[in-house]
Amino acid sequence: MPHPQYYQQYLLYADPLDRFSVVSFVWGPGQKTPVHNHTVWGMVGQLRGEEKGTPYYRQANGSFKAGESCINLPGHVDTVSPATHDIHVVENNMSDQTSISIHVYGGNIGRIHRSVFDPSTGAEKFFVSGYANTFVPNLWNPA
Repeated sequence: MPHPQYYQQYLLYADPLDRFSVVSFVWGPGQKTPVHNHTVWGMVGQLRGEEKGTPYYRQANGSFKAGESCINLPGHVDTVSPATHDIHVVENNMSDQTSISIHVYGGNIGRIHRSVFDPSTGAEKFFVSGYANTFVPNLWNPA
């Protein structure tokens, strides 16, 4: 069941050495991310529903311009990479259904310092996403 207001990011597995993590995203109808980055490579597999991904490109004046959107259907795999295209917006493309995707990232994405951007000004705000799990093992300070 999706959260009524926000998409949710659930940790499925995190490598103990922070080399990668596997995460499920659950999107309610119409939910979307702000313009954001990842700082690590990622692969996104669409499990259920549809997601629309829109890349954003920094302009000479510091603002961001939207690129061509891509609709991800079940079975489709998309990628992000700081080397090629790391800044985007993702949204549930279904107005009446939940969408679910499985993400694999080149680090523990729930603890990585990342950024959201104001597309009109380019202003950057730092954040750490964390996870929506009710219980997440202590991944950062092993006993």
